[in-house]
Amino acid sequence: MPILRTLRSQHQTGALTLGSLLSGLGERSFGWAIVVFSLLTLLPLPPGSTLITALPLLVTTGQMMLGYRYVSLPGPLARLRLDQSKMRHTVLRLRPITRRIERILTPRVTMLFARRYDRPLGLLLFLIAFALFIPVPLSGWFPAIALFVFGVGLVERDGLVAMLGLLLGAASVLLTVVILTSLAAGADALIH
Repeated sequence: MPILRTLRSQHQTGALTLGSLLSGLGERSFGWAIVVFSLLTLLPLPPGSTLITALPLLVTTGQMMLGYRYVSLPGPLARLRLDQSKMRHTVLRLRPITRRIERILTPRVTMLFARRYDRPLGLLLFLIAFALFIPVPLSGWFPAIALFVFGVGLVERDGLVAMLGLLLGAASVLLTVVILTSLAAGADALIH
């Protein structure tokens, strides 16, 4: 598992930060960052929390759109120290679940992950993350689930799963637009 290998190599250098972990994952860092940050937005948090939890997703997908080779977090977030033993313990505890997922997922339709598609995919993912960022009632979970599904597909190089994530994301963006349009029409009707 890439995270375990990266944890081992970081352990030898003696310092583990969120930034060094993601850069150690290389091109897979985008998939892992999208998975982790989308899971954060799915936590039961107060309404409007997506204004904060969606920011790392906007940064990650924005960098993908700009053609970065791996996720480069802003200074304070990149320097966030991680407890290596706790990280390793958590990853090992999740191993039975990830093994089951890995049996279902398989590298297929991998042309979707060709370097030339990074920017267009980044743009689509940025739009989905932006839909998540906007605190619209009833729409927050859908973009987060779409990003999670895409992230898992990206990590496992499963183009079919990644495309499912993109379809869910397109539906979530459409839902956000419909809700915003309805809210604007309702506000306009109240004013007039």
